[in-house]
Amino acid sequence: MKLLILDAGHCLSLALAREASRRADTELVIEQGTTITPSRLEAIAPDAVVIPPLAHPLNMAPADVTAHADAVDSCLDACLSQNVALVWCVSDQLYEDGLEVPIDEHVVPAPRDDSLRRLVQTGDRIRAEYQRHLIVRLGPLFALEGSHAWLNDIIGNLVLGKPVRAAEDVIFCPTSADAVAMALIGMLQQQASGAGAWGAYHLAGTEPVSAFTFTSMVRTQLLTHLEGRGEQITLGEVQPLKHHHDAKLRRVLNCRRVLDVFGVHQKPWRLEAGRMLDAWCLIRENNRVSDTGASA
Repeated sequence: MKLLILDAGHCLSLALAREASRRADTELVIEQGTTITPSRLEAIAPDAVVIPPLAHPLNMAPADVTAHADAVDSCLDACLSQNVALVWCVSDQLYEDGLEVPIDEHVVPAPRDDSLRRLVQTGDRIRAEYQRHLIVRLGPLFALEGSHAWLNDIIGNLVLGKPVRAAEDVIFCPTSADAVAMALIGMLQQQASGAGAWGAYHLAGTEPVSAFTFTSMVRTQLLTHLEGRGEQITLGEVQPLKHHHDAKLRRVLNCRRVLDVFGVHQKPWRLEAGRMLDAWCLIRENNRVSDTGASA
């Protein structure tokens, strides 16, 4: 199976590259930009085009969100012309006001924000015009590298002793980019084998938490990891933010359909984050050893 991945520097694109490198059944072509022309698509001849998400569209300039929607529209035109499947990943922030109960796939986002509504319009067009699509709604992504990675920014600021501010009244399910990459390739392999299960799916980590709780856990585990390696460091503090004064806003995705259709299980974000912190500390330790050797 050959996949065309757009936006080369995105944390999900990097995770897909790592996952594909471990497999013998998946070939990737990765493009720098976020659009593809019909002629370029014909030359590459992939089985599917994968578009990574805007991780935090609510926090972005409206013009950037609109540009992303325009790029997805352009990709849809190219995929239609070449009969290539389209996979578009989107942020759970499209459910701007959240829901008190876990959100099912059939619930189409209806945000008030104009730029988010532009993204929904693109999703509506995909569903109306092209059967061979997967729209995958994701919880907040985290990874160690790439754009929209979140975790690398948290660690970087904490290590520099800078305070990290995080909302404590928005509840969601943090989602490992590595886990999403593994799931997407598995889903597309099943599609390539004739599953024919096109449509919208939700994919997120287990255990709903606030950004404040997630960030606080990262700080605690990071401190434990560093102290275990004999490194004494004063980390920055985690400061709570409140955006909603009356009640907590919940964006919890119900991921039952992706399990029932593709057998994809949600990954516990605590384990995924712990694994990434292990990897980060190992890289840091190796760099320190190399620097010591070089100075000697």
